Order: sequence, then C-alpha cells, then structure tokens
Amino acid sequence: MNPPATPVAYFGPQATFTQEALLTQPDLASAGLRPLGTITAVLEAVARGEAALGFVPIENAIEGTVSATIDGLIFDVDLYIQREVVMDIHLHLMARPGVALGDIVQVSSYPHALAQCQKFLARELPGAEQRAANSTADAARVLGESDSDNGAAIAPRLAAEAYGLSILVEDVEDHPENQTRFVAVAHGRVPKPTGHDKTSLVCFQKADHPGSLHGMLGQFAARNINLTKLESRPTKQGLGDYCFVIDISGHIGDEVIGDCLRELHASVAGVKFLGSYPAAGAHGVEQRLRADAAWQAADQWLEGLRSSIA
Repeated sequence: MNPPATPVAYFGPQATFTQEALLTQPDLASAGLRPLGTITAVLEAVARGEAALGFVPIENAIEGTVSATIDGLIFDVDLYIQREVVMDIHLHLMARPGVALGDIVQVSSYPHALAQCQKFLARELPGAEQRAANSTADAARVLGESDSDNGAAIAPRLAAEAYGLSILVEDVEDHPENQTRFVAVAHGRVPKPTGHDKTSLVCFQKADHPGSLHGMLGQFAARNINLTKLESRPTKQGLGDYCFVIDISGHIGDEVIGDCLRELHASVAGVKFLGSYPAAGAHGVEQRLRADAAWQAADQWLEGLRSSIA
C-alpha cells in the first residue's frame, strides 16, 4: 500500500522565499509541508500523487519567468494552477558570526537572486567570486554548516535565523520594488470562479507565418478580454519554433472565456490549459466581495424577470 500523499510540497530547503510566501497562506501553512530540493522535484511529486499540492515560484519582477516552473508546466506535467501569491522580495547579505564585510571573498545564492543584486555586489564586493546555489536558503544552509571565515550568502531573513548566520547588510536587492509571483499547482481540479480570476494557457502555432500571433490575439481583442501577460517560449523542437504563454483576466467558467478558448483550440495547433484561479493583488479580496454582491443582485434581478414568464 502506498503511503498517503504529503499535503503540500514546496521548493526548499526550509527558509526559502517560497516557504515565506507559503506561510502567508494560513490554509496551506497549517497542512503538512515537505520541502524538496528542486522545482522539478516539486512538480513531479504532485504529478505522481506523492503530494496533493505543489508550491513554486513562477515569475520575478526583475529577472522574469522562472524557466524550471513554466517549462515544467508546459512540457513535463499536466497540473493546474490553484492560486497565485505575490510577495515583496528583500534579500540580505549574511555570513557566519564574527565575519565582517571586508572579509568576504565569495558570495553564493540562487542565480536569480545574484542577478538581482549585481549593482550592490559591484559596488561593495567587486572582487568577490559569485557562486550559484540550488536556492537562496540552500546557500545559507551550506554556509551555516561550514567553517568559512570569508564566505557570504544572499538569502531571506528567515534563512539567517534558521542557519545561525548574521546579517551584514540588509536589502541588498538593486530594485526595492522587487516582487516574486508564486503558484500552487494540483492535479485535475479547477477552483470555482470568484469574480476576480485569472486564466493561464499556452498556445502552439500551426505554422510560423505572418499574422499567426495577430490571429491568436485577435480572439481576445474581439471579446474585449484583457491580457495580463504574453510571453514566447521555445518549444524545444527546433530553433525559431515558439509557443506563447498567455495570462488573461477571467475564468474558464465564464462564457466569454470558454468561447474564446474553444475558438483558439479550433484555429491553432494546440492549446494547453494551465488553470483558472483567484487573481492576486492588494484589492483582490475586495473585488471578489464586490463581484459576489453583484452576482447576487443580478441573480435576484434575473429571477424577478423569470417569475413574470406566463
């Protein structure tokens, strides 16, 4: 008999930004959590039924899409996004206790994090070697378990607390408005509409010819559907062969969204549905409440009209 699935697997180890974002979701944070070493491992654990839900980063405001996540969802697994979480990202330079900034000759972190701190590193540690780690937290963990007196890591505050490190410089990211978008993914279920939703899909072209992208986008424009993201990704089938990752406002349960996806499926080579889910945002909860009230009022109005049918 197979053991029961872990409720939530996330991109670990402990004290990653992914865990920080996960802890902002009380219903998920209270479930059994299992950190895994790579994004691919998280997606595969959910696909194999070893975890009911996976939680991974998908996009950063500075460095863009997290390739391991989006390519995994497109090409490797069939999972649906359940929700998105957007979190402000603050990176800190940390070292073992007693190590000073002037002692640092090597800095390690996740490649995306290093890329987000290049101005700081060039200004404050121009001669330091930069080393890639599996995650920001893993960089801190390895440093904390070492006896290095000249190494540093760039990681979340949570990692310094978890691995016994001292923060030398706070907020070393080059852009204070830095944010990362995370997604929860699961197998075979779509959350019900909330009135403030987002739908993600991938469109594959029948042929690379003039107007093909325009034809796709025209389906959204004709229905006044708002695109919140459009990105091309290589299909891995040949140089110059691309698919398009598209985020739109709305839910597959909405008639206009369903009609658009039906037309896209008929007119392009393929459409892969990645999910319809509650949209994040500072006013998301308020918009969902307003939408619920509007739908209730509309239902009452419609029922009033139908009651007049002879």
